[in-house]
Amino acid sequence: MKLPRYLENAFTGLEAAIVLIAFVVVAAVFSYVVLGAGFYTTQTAQATVHTGVAQASSSVDISGNVMGVALGERPERLTYINASIMLMAGGTPMDLNQMVISYSDTGSGRNASINLTPSGCGTILETNAATDNDIQWCVSQKINDVGTTNNLIEPNEIWILTIGMPSTARINQRITFNLQPAVGAVSSFSKRIPGALSRIQPLY
Repeated sequence: MKLPRYLENAFTGLEAAIVLIAFVVVAAVFSYVVLGAGFYTTQTAQATVHTGVAQASSSVDISGNVMGVALGERPERLTYINASIMLMAGGTPMDLNQMVISYSDTGSGRNASINLTPSGCGTILETNAATDNDIQWCVSQKINDVGTTNNLIEPNEIWILTIGMPSTARINQRITFNLQPAVGAVSSFSKRIPGALSRIQPLY
């Protein structure tokens, strides 16, 4: 039985409306997925940028000369060095208890993690006290310190690190140190031990 023409036109309009609604729903879902992916990507990029800025701003830098100390009569090796460090501009306070210092020289000297001596620098300051297998470092002085007892280096402070030298730290050797904080980039400095040693000398 054939339907009247006006009923056929109404049925065709209903089909068109259903198809249009389906397209609108699919487009809305697709737009939501695209927007969600865009928001997630933006948040991830922001987190990456913030992390990178925090790490870059938390690094330490060498301030001034690195001084080498050679104890004993007619020394041919360094006993220890004194290096002044400070935070980079805009840096946040850093816990030096979590910093790792590594050492290498052009001889056979290698130490991936020098031991921290938080109790004091007495053993390092003694003649040849630092052995090859147990060289140590400590904080020997804090300049512009606000009087706190923690081990956080803060902006505008300069801390002097005393680092014991192994027996391979001899004349004409190039020594390299890497300062790896818990958060931030590695700070590296390299110095050459002169051909003749006095008790105290700057290293270049």
